Parts: sequence; C-alpha cells; structure tokens
Amino acid sequence: MHIVGVDTYILKLRADSAYLGALADGTDPGAGYAVRPPWRSLYSDRYETLLVRVTAADGTVGWGEALAPVAPEVPAAIVNLLLAPVLVGMSATAPRPAWSRLRDLMRERGHLVGHQADALAAVDIALWDLAGRLTGRRVVDLLGGAFREDVPVYVSGLPKPTDAARAALAAEWAGRGARRVKLHLGNGVAADLATVDAVRAAAPELRIAVDAHWAYSVTDALRLADGLAARDAWFLEAPLAPEDVAGHAELVARATVPVAIGEALRNRYEFDSWLSARALRIAQPDVARTGITEAMAIAEVCAARHVPVAPHHSVSLGVALAAGLAVSAAVEDLPAFEYQPTSFAVGARILRAPLPIGAHTMPLPTGPGLGVEVDADAVAALAC
Repeated sequence: MHIVGVDTYILKLRADSAYLGALADGTDPGAGYAVRPPWRSLYSDRYETLLVRVTAADGTVGWGEALAPVAPEVPAAIVNLLLAPVLVGMSATAPRPAWSRLRDLMRERGHLVGHQADALAAVDIALWDLAGRLTGRRVVDLLGGAFREDVPVYVSGLPKPTDAARAALAAEWAGRGARRVKLHLGNGVAADLATVDAVRAAAPELRIAVDAHWAYSVTDALRLADGLAARDAWFLEAPLAPEDVAGHAELVARATVPVAIGEALRNRYEFDSWLSARALRIAQPDVARTGITEAMAIAEVCAARHVPVAPHHSVSLGVALAAGLAVSAAVEDLPAFEYQPTSFAVGARILRAPLPIGAHTMPLPTGPGLGVEVDADAVAALAC
C-alpha cells in the first residue's frame, strides 16, 4: 500500500478567551499577534494550528498536527512544497523510513529545527496514524506496547489575572480530583512565590510546578528555585533564556527543585547536548514539534541518562493531544503529561467525539492509529 495524497489545513480558531487568558491588567489581548509581557514570544489571540492528512491508495487516511501557534502557513508551505512531493508513492505502513528520508531533505542545511521540524512532526504523526489504521493497531502498540493505559496528567495554567482568582480555580480543580498543577508565571521572584503561596493555601493537596517562560537571569532563577524548594514545589520549567545551556547547567547543579526543559527542542541531538551538560532534570519534548518517531528517540536518549520524560502540550488540538498520549503511554519513566483545559475544549471541535479526560488521568483511546476520529467536514469548514 502506498501514499497517494498529502493535504494541509490551516486553522485559526476563536474561543471564549485567548490562550492563557486575560493579560496581567485583566484586559483581553488585542487582535492578531502580540507579545504578552513579561514573556518575550509572540502569541495569537486565536488557537492556530496546522493539520496534515495523508491518504493511502485504498482511501484510508491518517491525520497529523504541528504545534504552530503562530503563522501555521509557514510549516504548511514546507509540507506542500518540500515534503509532499517526496512522500507520495512511499509505503503507507513504514513511518520510520519515511521520516528518515524526509528528515534528510534539508538536514545538511541545518533544518532539523524550526518550522521544518514542525512540518516534519505533523507529517510523521499522520504517518503513524495511517499505519495504525491500515494494520488495525493502536500507535502505542506499534511502538512496542503501553506501560500504562491511564496516563497521569497535570492541569497546566490557571488562566486568571490575580492570585485570588488563581487560588479559587486551583481549589476548584482540586475538588474535581486534580493532583498536580502548573502555573504560568515569570512575573518576578517575589510575585511568583506569592502566587505559589496563594495556590498552596487554597489547595494544599496539589503538587505545584512553575513555568517561568524563560524570563529570569541565573541569579534570579536561583532565588526562585530556592523559594520553590522551600515550598516543596514539583519542578521549575524554562527559567532562563532558551539558548543558555551553561546557565541551565549551573542552575541544575545548585538548585534542589528539578529544572524542566524541552518545548523549544526538536530532536535527539539537541536533547543529547542538554543531557550531556546536565542542564535539565525533566525532559519535555512536544510531540507536535518532534513527531512520534523522534519523540521516542528522545525518550531513549533520556532513558540512557535516567532523566524522566514529561511531554509538553499547549495550544495544539485533538490530533496532537492523541499523539502525545500515545508517546506518554509508551515512555517508561513518565511523571505526567501536560493537560491544557482550554486547548482541550477547542481541540474537540475537530473530532467526532472528544477524548475522555479525568482531573488527574487520561485513558488511552482504544481505536486503531491515534484512536481519534477527525471530522473532515468540520476541518474543511474551519480551515482558512
């Protein structure tokens, strides 16, 4: 069975609130792309993503998704211009050889990262989904089997502009049975610790992690890490500039709270460099940026260094979520998988039925491939 078609769909979906909620002053983000201080990156006021559909000769299709929260037109162009012409005619049940061939197209030009990697990730996920559907097997079983059928998750983000509102939402999640939460902060050491204190007071049973969104210097990150350790925090994510491997290594060596890194990395070679430098204690590859093939390679590199893998997930929709679940089930040392409640709700719009979710675990889908049924008509209607 061979591949006969590759289609891309650019989606930019509106929701009741933007990703991560209102700005610090309580106002809604403006239309289009903008920076959300104190963070440096561009964010969209919509949920943007790229979906890829790969079709086999018998009409069976597999779906993939790239984490493309800004300008999904860019990885879409890469799929259409560079990847699809090579992919058509290849085997529909051999995702790893296909990924290897597609990876090499721009490899010596340094394009194992960035938008090229995002495009590869979407295609790779679609290829695994297609192979599973053609063989009648789940992706996790194609990967060698599940270590767990119920994947532990943590609630990511309490998207409220004040500590009181965040604390109230934390208590609500704890009441639903949540056991872990991650706060999106980076507002200054004192302000971040005050937020943690407010959430701990409202929901003392929750384990609390902090995503600092790359906001700190080494000196301030050490102060924050000390404060978090004193509060028995779970982990500190993305504390320094994302290219500062040496700074993260210094922080890891001196901090007693684990440092988590990975959403900006896209391949085993990048992770190996960070692991060799002992610059992270928890690895967070995002499957919609690595693809399934490379995510499993990253997991093995991490396993060789005894570093647990907790896959990242943010604004991606239901296809990327299902791919992240499959990888999370296939990884041996897994603390938890990231659950974004707002992205989960928006992502269900493209599925015929939403994935089931609990407050602290998510069951693996049971169907073939990724186990989710994409509503092709809904995708076509929502696509730009």
